[in-house]
Amino acid sequence: MALSADRRFTLRMAIALGLIVALPFAFGLAMHWVFFEVVPTLYAAWVSGVPTDGIQAPGANGLGVSYFALTGLLVAGLVAQFVFGDRFALRSSGARRVDREDRPDLHARVDRLAQRADLPAPDVAVVPEDDVPNAFAVGRSPRSSTVVVTQGLLDTLDGDELDAVIAHELAHVKNRDGALMTVAYLLPSLTYAVAAAAYFLLIHSPRTLLYADFDVDDDAGPAILGIVAVFLVTSLLTLLLSALFWAASYLMHRILSRYREYAADRGAAALTDPFALASALEAIDEEMQAAPDTDLRLEDGGIEALYVAPLETELFDRDDDALLSRDIFPATHPPTDERIGRLTDAGEERY
Repeated sequence: MALSADRRFTLRMAIALGLIVALPFAFGLAMHWVFFEVVPTLYAAWVSGVPTDGIQAPGANGLGVSYFALTGLLVAGLVAQFVFGDRFALRSSGARRVDREDRPDLHARVDRLAQRADLPAPDVAVVPEDDVPNAFAVGRSPRSSTVVVTQGLLDTLDGDELDAVIAHELAHVKNRDGALMTVAYLLPSLTYAVAAAAYFLLIHSPRTLLYADFDVDDDAGPAILGIVAVFLVTSLLTLLLSALFWAASYLMHRILSRYREYAADRGAAALTDPFALASALEAIDEEMQAAPDTDLRLEDGGIEALYVAPLETELFDRDDDALLSRDIFPATHPPTDERIGRLTDAGEERY
């Protein structure tokens, strides 16, 4: 039975793709406004005493080039994330591609299920040093996709349960959502880095000023004070704007991640026994609960949204220096009990 793409998810994916493209440009424009309009205007008003509305911020002479460069940088970032995002995921997880001679049974399972889903056979990779059972799929298209399983998954599951988890990952491939998730993570990563840098400057710059040796009464005094004032205002605006865009993009990434898991569960249930996937999720959840913190840290490489089962991140602290707790956002995955309930209902309707 061929697996059809999830139309409801395809529609949401199209909307999300629009936001993924629009939000980085909006962030770039906001930063452009801060550095090319607010900064010169504030500094000129401070030093010369000319009212703000009398200052001509950088205008027609320079903005065209600035916008062109800004657009080029943002497009390059999105393209690079799209092209190299799967490599980052594989590298950060420690996955190694395996050939048919090394893992004949695993390749046979993937090939059989891919044929059933009407997909080209993907590459297969294993995370040999990871004892936590999990799996994910990456790739820019079905023809360039890779299904990844941990050694812990191969040790924990077999038979129909292992087939069901692989079918879940193939449903992600069918829905083409792996590349979308990696591209969607560009803006949260960028804005968080900018916010962290601005926060660092705001915290540490007052200490630096305490040791600065300048006389506010000499000719350079007003200019230096103007630079300091503009620097602090710019840092504060940068922090506020980047934090706002980070929260928006991070929330979108998590909501999309939750729905893509439901869509992949439905796809796996269409390809295999829904009860088998429900049983597999229950077994994975039990193993995750019992996994040592060190094993969970090994698996946590910034790609937790791609996994078939969520990391139990409440078991350990990985963000001691975080500007804002991620606990206020939805989890990357729906509750496992809820997913099991839906799969059980689907199985009862079928049988």
